[in-house]
Amino acid sequence: MKPEHEELLRRLALNDEVTAETVLGTILRSPDETGLHAKTHALARVAALVAAESALASYLWAVASALAAGASEDDIVDVLIAVAPIVGLARLAAAAPQLAVALGYDVAPTSTA
Repeated sequence: MKPEHEELLRRLALNDEVTAETVLGTILRSPDETGLHAKTHALARVAALVAAESALASYLWAVASALAAGASEDDIVDVLIAVAPIVGLARLAAAAPQLAVALGYDVAPTSTA
């Protein structure tokens, strides 16, 4: 591990406010600053939104960013599958329709009357 990453983890674990503000400030910076490829960076953000049970607007932004970074629709659905064992069924049920809408699909239940 890079020494700067070790120090970052230590400071975050101590809830250092300056470090937290610095990390949160990187939200709008380029993926290059994280050391991740743009596609990986964007897919990690989608995964975080699933875990956080985020709003549709966040999914719309993250999915558009992931697609622009070269992720496929299948990659985005695969992220949902990958985090499933960690986040559980409730989060999956909440995230699936949000991701579907962000990908341009309607998954609303149809009546069979």
